[in-house]
Amino acid sequence: MLCVAELKFPKDDDEACMNEMVLHWDDLRVVQAIAKAGSLAGAGRGLGASHATVFRRLNAIESRLGVALFERSRSGYAPTPAGEDLAAVAERVEAEVLGAERRVVGRDMRLSGTIRVTTTDTLLVGLLSPIFAAFQRAHSDIVLEVAVSNQLFNLSQRDADVAVRPSSSPPEHLVGRRVGSIAQAVYARSDTPEAWVGPDRHLGYAALDAWMTMNGANERCRYRVDTMLGMLAATRDGLGRAVLPCYLADVEQALVRLGEPIPELATDLWLLTHPDLRRVARIRTFMVFLAEALTSCEPSLAGQAARQSHSGSA
Repeated sequence: MLCVAELKFPKDDDEACMNEMVLHWDDLRVVQAIAKAGSLAGAGRGLGASHATVFRRLNAIESRLGVALFERSRSGYAPTPAGEDLAAVAERVEAEVLGAERRVVGRDMRLSGTIRVTTTDTLLVGLLSPIFAAFQRAHSDIVLEVAVSNQLFNLSQRDADVAVRPSSSPPEHLVGRRVGSIAQAVYARSDTPEAWVGPDRHLGYAALDAWMTMNGANERCRYRVDTMLGMLAATRDGLGRAVLPCYLADVEQALVRLGEPIPELATDLWLLTHPDLRRVARIRTFMVFLAEALTSCEPSLAGQAARQSHSGSA
């Protein structure tokens, strides 16, 4: 990661006094973090620092500049006009630094280094882990870092280099390709009672919640969980029937698919990166490898394999 650091040279007293008014990039990051979070604790989490450290840094910045940057209240920290100005400057500086980093990294033509990939826990466990393992065996000089989250990381800020995500509308500023469509259907154990397993509100799966409401399933939902893997486990343990991705549930011997995939819950699977990174050799190689592997998984993603094996059981 590129960073902006102060170059220190010997100074006389006048120069030292002038330097006290210099605003460093780390100062801007502190102001930006507090402005975004609205609290010292939230800013500390974003910066990887303690509440006390952020408090001391802010006091030192305000003392050096001779101006209050935030209004303190019980509800949190609200930026003053001066604080808003510095937070806006921080956003611009960060964008320039990250842009420069992406452009420099984009010139790297070596098949070595690190690739940070973000995806969901469901895709990692049910689909991607063996593909990642095959890539690592083929390219042992490339280190894969996998960040599991149900939220799309900010690829512009280098939270990740590559995203493998289900999405009906991927961000327009990213580039990549659609590599399949994820089918979903209702699954249950043969001895499951007339009850449902559903998504907890923290999963943020509005489309599934709407489908369950429309089909009367929410009224009979007795168990909710905030991950698809949790829903799979509950269904496998006989807590009820659930809507699950076909690629994940079709391989479960204890489960039977009840009917065909649900068209309105089909979701496109996307392979995405930032435009500045698409020419990096290791990322381009990784994207091509993933695209080919995921394209070969299309029957599993579409639920076509189970349609044959479960045709007499549904």
